[in-house]
Amino acid sequence: MKHKSDDLALLSQVLESYDLKGVAEVLNSVSPGTWSRDALKSRMSGKSDQKFSEAEFLQLRRMLPEPPARRKAPEFDFIDLFAGIGGIRRGFEDAGGRCVFTSEWNPYAVRTYKANHYSDPAYHKFNSDIREITLSQNLDVSEDEAYRNIDAQIPDHDVLLAGFPCQPFSIAGVSKKNSLGRKHGFECDTQGTLFFDVARIIAAKRPIAFVLENVKNLKSHDKGKTFRVIMEALDELGYEVADADALGADDPKIIDGSHFVPQHRERIVLVGFRRDLDIHPGFTLRDVASHYPKKKPSLGDILDTTVDPKYILTPKLWEYLFNYSIKHKAKGNGFGYGLVGANNVARTLSARYYKDGSEILIDRGFNPELDFSHPKNQKNRPRRLTPRECARLMGYDEPGESSFRMPTSDMQTYKQFGNSVVVPVFRAVAMLMKDRIKQGKSRAAQQGERQLAA
Repeated sequence: MKHKSDDLALLSQVLESYDLKGVAEVLNSVSPGTWSRDALKSRMSGKSDQKFSEAEFLQLRRMLPEPPARRKAPEFDFIDLFAGIGGIRRGFEDAGGRCVFTSEWNPYAVRTYKANHYSDPAYHKFNSDIREITLSQNLDVSEDEAYRNIDAQIPDHDVLLAGFPCQPFSIAGVSKKNSLGRKHGFECDTQGTLFFDVARIIAAKRPIAFVLENVKNLKSHDKGKTFRVIMEALDELGYEVADADALGADDPKIIDGSHFVPQHRERIVLVGFRRDLDIHPGFTLRDVASHYPKKKPSLGDILDTTVDPKYILTPKLWEYLFNYSIKHKAKGNGFGYGLVGANNVARTLSARYYKDGSEILIDRGFNPELDFSHPKNQKNRPRRLTPRECARLMGYDEPGESSFRMPTSDMQTYKQFGNSVVVPVFRAVAMLMKDRIKQGKSRAAQQGERQLAA
C-alpha cells in the first residue's frame, strides 16, 4: 500500500521533467476534470492533502523512464559529461554499459534527459555544472586538492564520455606565478576551457578509455592550435588516441552520420585507451564501417504522413527563404534552403532549426516549372520536420517509432536535437570498443592486485 509521502516523492520526480500543465493533463486522462495546475501546486506545497488514486499514481509512474531490463551485471561503467539529452549514453548502454554519473547544465536538456534515462540513486549521480566538481574556477586550488575532490565526487568508472564545447585556448593559461608547482602541463595550457575540466577528471580517475565528441571543425579551429593542444594533453595524460596521425580528408576520426541515418552530420570522435594497459594496438575507427546498417532508413521512412499544419512554412517566410536563396546564388554563394524529398539525404540539423527550418525543408510538391506565386505552389509550401521526425533523424527513435519523450517546447526540443549526436554512430563506436574495455578492466584489476602485493 502506498503512503502519501510516495505521492509527493513521485510528483516531485515527474516535475523534474514535465511542467504542471502537462502533468495535470496526464492525470486527467484517467480522472477527467480532477486535477489542475493550482491543485498540483497546492499538493506540492502541502496546502492540500488530495491524494492520487492508484490509477493516477500508476499513470504518473509511466511518465518516468523504466529501469533497464538486465539479465546480468553491466559489462562496464561510464560517466556522461556535457551530456545534452543523452545520445552518447544511449549508444553505450546499448553496448552493455551502465551510466554512473551525468553532468549537464542546460535546464531544458536536463528535463529531456531525466524523462528518458533511468537514474538509480544507488549507483547514479546527477550534476549540473562540472566546474563545481573540478574546482576549475578557483586558481588558488592546488591540483592535488582538485583531484581529491573529483575522486570523492565522481564514481569510479571504466569509460569517460564527453561532448565538450569547442573553445579557443588563446584565452587559456595561468600566470607564471600560478603555474609553478603544477605537475601537468595541461593545467597551464588549457585552463579556462571546458576541455580543462575533462582533462582534470581523466587525470584524477584514470579511466580505461574515453570518447570525446566535437564538431568536425575542431581540427581547424584557431588555425589548428585547439586540436593540437588537446592531443598533446591527452598524450601527456598517458592515453593513445585512435588514428591520431590521420589528418587528411580520409580521417577516420571524422564520422558522418549519413552512414546510419538520412542526414549528413560529420563529427570528430576521439577514442583513447590508457597506454599502460596496452589494449590500443590495432584499434581504428575505420572499423566503424563494419557496424553500418544493412539497410539504412530513407528520409521517407522517418516522415509522418499527417502533421500539424503549424509546421508548414507561412507564405511570408517561404517567400523570404526563396528570394534569399536566389540572391545568394546570383552572388555565387551556396546559402539557401535545403528542400528535400523522401529519397534525399538531409543537411545537418542545427540548433537554430527552430528559427526557420531552412536547412531541412520537406518538399510537399513545389513545382519549379510553375511560377512561385502559382496557387498550387502556394498550397504546397514546404514544411519543417516535426520534433518527432527529428528524433528519428537523430536515431533516438526508429522509423515509425514514437517512444522518445520530449517534455520541453518545440523551440527547446529543436535546439536539443540540433546540439545532439546521431545515436547509432555511438552505438557502433561502443560496440567497437567493448572487448578492449573489458580486457582493460581485467588488466587494471591485475595491476591493482600486484600493487597491493608489493
